[in-house]
Amino acid sequence: MVRKGASAGIVSRGLRLGRLGLSLTGSYLGYQAQNLFWGEATRDKRQRAFEERASKQVRRELGSLKGAAMKLGQLLSLQTHALPAEAIEELSQLQMSAPAMHPTLARAQFKAALGKYPEEVLAEFEPEPFAAASLGQVHRARTKEGEKAAVKIQYPAIRSSIESDFKLLRSAMLPARASGHLPKAILDEVQRGFLEETDYIHEARNIESFASGLRRFEYLSIPKVHPGLTAERVLTMSFVEGENVGEFLKKRPSPSVRDLLGERLIELFYFQLHWLKALHADHHPGNYLFAPGGQIGLVDFGCVKGIGFDAGDLIRSCVERAWRRGDKDAQRVLRHVFGTKAPYARARKMLSTLEEMAAILFPEGRATGSKVDFGKAESLNMLSRALRRAVKDKITNPEFAFVSRAELGLYSLLHRLGSKVDVATVWRRVEGMGPK
Repeated sequence: MVRKGASAGIVSRGLRLGRLGLSLTGSYLGYQAQNLFWGEATRDKRQRAFEERASKQVRRELGSLKGAAMKLGQLLSLQTHALPAEAIEELSQLQMSAPAMHPTLARAQFKAALGKYPEEVLAEFEPEPFAAASLGQVHRARTKEGEKAAVKIQYPAIRSSIESDFKLLRSAMLPARASGHLPKAILDEVQRGFLEETDYIHEARNIESFASGLRRFEYLSIPKVHPGLTAERVLTMSFVEGENVGEFLKKRPSPSVRDLLGERLIELFYFQLHWLKALHADHHPGNYLFAPGGQIGLVDFGCVKGIGFDAGDLIRSCVERAWRRGDKDAQRVLRHVFGTKAPYARARKMLSTLEEMAAILFPEGRATGSKVDFGKAESLNMLSRALRRAVKDKITNPEFAFVSRAELGLYSLLHRLGSKVDVATVWRRVEGMGPK
C-alpha cells in the first residue's frame, strides 16, 4: 500500500513535470507563430533566445526536483550531437551546481548518519557545498590528521523520490513498454543503478575496488575512502584535484593535451571492460577532473556495474570484422549484443550497424592507424545512431545496453574535448596489458 504522504509526493512531482512540458509546448508554439512575421536573420536570433530561455527553465525545474528527474537532465547534457549548444551549456550545470541543501539540514543529515556533527569529527568543514548534484552535495573539509577531504552528504528521502519518479516514468512509457521497444529489463536496470547510487557504503567499496584495479595507471587519481567517516548516506574521501571539462577547456589546452586525455579515457574504458569486467559507467563531465599535464581524476563511483558478457571479445571482433568469417563467428559476436535467445535471422540485421561503428573506430586499408576525430559532429552522430539502433531493439541484452549508454557518454566527453585518437592502437595496447 502506498502511504498517503508518498502518494501526494508522486502526484506533486508528476504535476510539476507535466506543467514543465505544457509550458515549453506553449512557449514553442508562440515562438513559431511569431516567426511568421520576422525575417531570416531575426528568426535565427529569436531561435537562439528561445532555446536559451527553454534550457534555463528545464535546468531550474529538473535541478529543484533532484533525484531521477535531475539525473535525466544529466543524461541529456551528454547528447552534444543532438541538442543545441545553449541546452548543453545549461544542462551541464546540473552536474555540479544543483540547488543545495541549507547548511543546517546538511549538518542534520551528517549527524543522522554518523551520530555526530561535522565539526565534532573533522578539523574543518565548509558549510556551503562546492558541488551539488542529483542525489547529494559535496563539501570541502579537512580531517583531524590535516588531510584535505571531500564529504558527500545525501539529500533527505532521495531514495523514495527516485522510486516515485520511476512510477511516473513507467506510466509515461507504457506504449513503448507494451510494444517491446523499451524492455522492462532495461528500465529495471536503470532504476537499479539509480537506487544503488543512494548506498554510499556500496560506493565506498566500489572506490576501493577500482583504486586497486586501476593502480597501474600513474596518470589517474582516485579518492581514498575514510571508513570511520562514512555511512550509508555520508561518504568522506580524500580530495581529488583537477577541473571539470568546462573549466579545463576555458584555459585553452593544446591539441596534444586534449588528444592525450582522449587516448587515456579510451584506455581506461577498454581496460575496465576487458580486464576488470566492471565499468565506472557515469561519464558525465562532473565525474572527470583534468589537469594541464594530462592527469585525470576519477570521482563518483555510485554508478558501477559488473559486466557478464565478454566485452573484450566484442571489441576484438569489431577490430577484426570477425562476422565476415562466417555464421559461426557472426553468431558468437551477436550473442554479446542480444544474449542467447535472439533469433539469428533477426539478430543478423545488427551486423550492418557493427560494420558502421567499426568503420569509424577501427578503419581498414589505407586508413589503418589513422585517428578518429571525435571533435567532428559527423563522427559522433554516426556513432550515436549506431548505438541507438543497437539498444532500441526489444531483444537487446540489458548489459550491452548499459555499456552502450556509458560508451555514448564517453564519446560525448571526447567530443567536448575535441580529441583525436587512434582507437585501434589503444585497444591493442590494452589487450596486451593483462591484469596487475
